[in-house]
Amino acid sequence: MKPKIVSIFSGTGGIDLGFERAGFDTVFASDIWSKACETLKFNFPNAEVVCDDIVNIDFLRLKREHGIIDGLVGGPPCPPFSKSRFYRVEKERGIEDEDGFITVSNYFRAVEELNPKFFFFENVHGFVYKPHAAALEYLKTRAQELGYKVIYNVVNAADYGVPQTRERFICVGLKEDLPNFSYPLPTHYNPEKAQGEIFNLKPWVTCGDILSDIDFNLPEDEKMQAGSKHKDLLKLVPPGDNYLFFTKERGYPDPIFEWRSRYWSFLLKLSPNRPSWTIQASQSNNMGPFHWKNRFLRIQEIKRIQTFDDDYVMLGTYKEQWRQVGNAVPPKLAEVFAKELMRQIFNQESKENNKIDNYALSVDR
Repeated sequence: MKPKIVSIFSGTGGIDLGFERAGFDTVFASDIWSKACETLKFNFPNAEVVCDDIVNIDFLRLKREHGIIDGLVGGPPCPPFSKSRFYRVEKERGIEDEDGFITVSNYFRAVEELNPKFFFFENVHGFVYKPHAAALEYLKTRAQELGYKVIYNVVNAADYGVPQTRERFICVGLKEDLPNFSYPLPTHYNPEKAQGEIFNLKPWVTCGDILSDIDFNLPEDEKMQAGSKHKDLLKLVPPGDNYLFFTKERGYPDPIFEWRSRYWSFLLKLSPNRPSWTIQASQSNNMGPFHWKNRFLRIQEIKRIQTFDDDYVMLGTYKEQWRQVGNAVPPKLAEVFAKELMRQIFNQESKENNKIDNYALSVDR
């Protein structure tokens, strides 16, 4: 029987897909956004999908109906812990923000009521920043109170074969009586910072690697030209560069922008020779990354950058689909951790059970 997981803050199902690829079974998933829930229901027809606020989810019911729940997975919404919150002076940051506290505290309500063998907690890399120290301390304290030991770190998805330099905070909590968990070792490296292969690692997967077979012109691409009023400037930006190309510091003869005066993604253009930068949930006319052909990325392209299968269905308008993909945890990244959990925890558990069964048989004889 496959280990059972409950998924919360599921979004479009990036974590769930990764864990299912590794051999887990999603029995329950939830999100507050109806469009994401429609996508979940379509792609996970055997799971119970509930579209509701996390505070209303009855985890004790799930425990009664399913018995043992092996794992809880999910990433509480990240805005309170993101870099962009620095600019929202009217809002509190981190766990001092009401939404931040509600989501994180209810994550651990789920841990308490489900009593799973492990939990997988994902968030933006800013979760470890000093302004969010209270949130990290809350996580560690609650986990310990509930009988879990935790291991956490910030990882770069590109180091695990995702064609995107997406940094994320990942925490794994395990019941105290289970073996310690070791983080999966990176499988890829940044070739710009090293010469040749390192310890048999592969170079980062690039956008050219995963988009070349669909990098052809389509009639609708003409309507997808990006940049809005800056579209002529976008055409001058070299692949892999952004608005900083037009600054004095970069040697532009007639500077147009001040250094670091805009978001990094302003007029940001992909390069076929490196991974994408983070695909964000919001999509606009001049905030990239854009294709090196100066157009918006197609949904199929951002799905590949996020490591969703081509046949994974996203429902809704273009912007709704973009938001779903941009909010997701790359399934490939979740899969790497899920495989390690399966190998280190559940395979070991199976071996111990087999020893007990074999001993029982020998006694019977």
